[in-house]
Amino acid sequence: MSDIKKIKEQINNIKTELSQTKPELAEELEAILKKLETPQEAKTEEEKIWKSVELARHIQRPTTLDYISRITENFMELHGDRCFGDDPALIGGIAIFEGSPVTIIGHQKGQNMKENIKRNYGMAHPEGYRKALRLAKQAEKFNRPIFTFIDTSGAYPGITAEERGIGEAIARNLKELSILKVPVICIIIGEGGSGGALGIGVGDRVYMLRNSIYSVISPEGCASILLRDASRAKEAAKLMKLTAPYLLEFGIIDGIIEEPEGGAHTDIDATASNIKETLSSALQQLKAKKPAQLIKERTQKLFSLGVYDALEKTPAIKKISIDL
Repeated sequence: MSDIKKIKEQINNIKTELSQTKPELAEELEAILKKLETPQEAKTEEEKIWKSVELARHIQRPTTLDYISRITENFMELHGDRCFGDDPALIGGIAIFEGSPVTIIGHQKGQNMKENIKRNYGMAHPEGYRKALRLAKQAEKFNRPIFTFIDTSGAYPGITAEERGIGEAIARNLKELSILKVPVICIIIGEGGSGGALGIGVGDRVYMLRNSIYSVISPEGCASILLRDASRAKEAAKLMKLTAPYLLEFGIIDGIIEEPEGGAHTDIDATASNIKETLSSALQQLKAKKPAQLIKERTQKLFSLGVYDALEKTPAIKKISIDL
């Protein structure tokens, strides 16, 4: 049971006890319940977008492992990149999804300080992305579909990551994931930040949870660089159009997965059920395609992103012919 549900249940129990002895207090509790059931709507577009940013970063927001345990069976985590070591910020392994084996790769944040230190707040090192590529190539070898769960503010920007080749690791993943011969479905479950997200974000289908975000930089970073004031992060978030509805409109993603209005953490089971339904539907469509068709359509999709017609002032999709 989620924390919100527990609070509602406790308030209802107290209200029942007070209804006879102190009805005026019972009325006040009823008003509190209504506020919990119908959260206050953000008044402006800027506030609505910032609300999504806050929910995407919520400390109780479900993680990759939370969803894996609810939508798959017999998950077996695999470790190491066979080069340097294992990276707990980016996990991966094999699981059973609706009776068939799949490979799952995802960023893993913590839900308290100790876990976040262990997981480096979901910011992966090069060995994390090399592990992801190793598992992706293994999945291709054994004809397993791949699910990726994206939730990171970005790849780790420290000197150790630079020394071990973070740029090369992400770049190689972009290339190799774009030509995999098996279905790849990506879901942004929280933050989708810059190259750290793209390192496991190239797929045939890309979806976002309703309150997740996807951008080349954080709102604070954008505000600091372009607006010269990090405190203007809310304004920057609005300008960046980093929420799911905008990204669907621009053709960056293929769909939005609904979550409870108060955020995925208020009902993890319902959110996981929506994710599972989306994965199932997309996987059935992609399984019907031959490997050459998957690669051709995936590549065409990638080449069409970001093309803009300055005269028409509308996105223009470039038609590309690829011989495989």
